[in-house]
Amino acid sequence: MTETTSPQGHSTGSLTRGKTSPVDQVRLFERKYDPVTTAVVEGLPLERTWRCLEIGAGGGSMARRLAQRADRGTVLALDLDPSHIDTAGHANLEARQADVQKEDFAPGSFDLVLARAVFEHLEEPAHLLERAVGWLAPGGWMVVEDFYYLPPEDATTHVSRTLVAGYLQRLRAQGADLWWGRRLPATLARVGLRSVGSRVTPAGPGQSAADDDLIALRMRQEGHVLVDNGVVTAEELAEFVGSLGDPRARDMTTMLVSAWGQRPTA
Repeated sequence: MTETTSPQGHSTGSLTRGKTSPVDQVRLFERKYDPVTTAVVEGLPLERTWRCLEIGAGGGSMARRLAQRADRGTVLALDLDPSHIDTAGHANLEARQADVQKEDFAPGSFDLVLARAVFEHLEEPAHLLERAVGWLAPGGWMVVEDFYYLPPEDATTHVSRTLVAGYLQRLRAQGADLWWGRRLPATLARVGLRSVGSRVTPAGPGQSAADDDLIALRMRQEGHVLVDNGVVTAEELAEFVGSLGDPRARDMTTMLVSAWGQRPTA
C-alpha cells in the first residue's frame, strides 16, 4: 500500500523521519481508500463461506471487513510486515508474512483475491496477476486496485510541478510502474477473467480532507529525501504543504483504478 524498497527489492513502504510512524501513513491510506474498496467488494456476490486472500494487507482494515462478511469462511492476509494486522476477535482471519512474488497456492484455493496498491510495485505484474488468477476457484472473483499517475507538468502550481515530478522520479527509481493502473482492466480480461468492471477514483491535493492529511504526512516523512537530493528546497516543500486546503492549489495528481473480474466456471 505504500512505497519503500524492501529487502526483496521491490517498492512497498515509505521512508520516514521524525516522530510519525509508518503505520500512521497506512491508517490514513485506509481512511482514504477503504470506502472505495469496500464499495467494489460489496458489489460482488460475496458469500459467508468464501475463502478470501488479501495480498499486501497493510494495516489489515480490509482483511477484517472480509472476515466479518465471510464469517463462515476464511481470510488470509499476506504482507511483508504483518505486524500491524490485528486479528483479535476474528477467528477466521490469519495474518502471514509473505512475499507474493515467492508465495504460491494450489489452484482453486480462494473464492476472492484482493490486492490494493501492490502489483504496480512488482516486477512483471501481468505475469504475477495471471499466476494469482490460478489460485481462484471456478466462479471466484479477483479485485485489484493500482494507481495511474498523471503527468506532473500538468500540476496546478509551479511548486507542485517540481515536487510531484521529483516524487514520481523517486518512485520509478524504486521500481514502481507509474502507468500500470491504466492497463489493469485490459490485463484482467487478457488473463481470462470475465465480467470485468472498473472504476476510477481521483486523488491529490484538495480532493478530500483525507487526501490532504495523507499528502501532508507523506511530505513530513519523505520530503527530506527530495530536499536532500536537491529536487526541491525546504522553502518550496513548506510552501507545498502550506497550500494544502487552498482551493487555488486543488489538483488531481493520480487516479486509483479499481478493476475486478470473475474466473469462468467452465
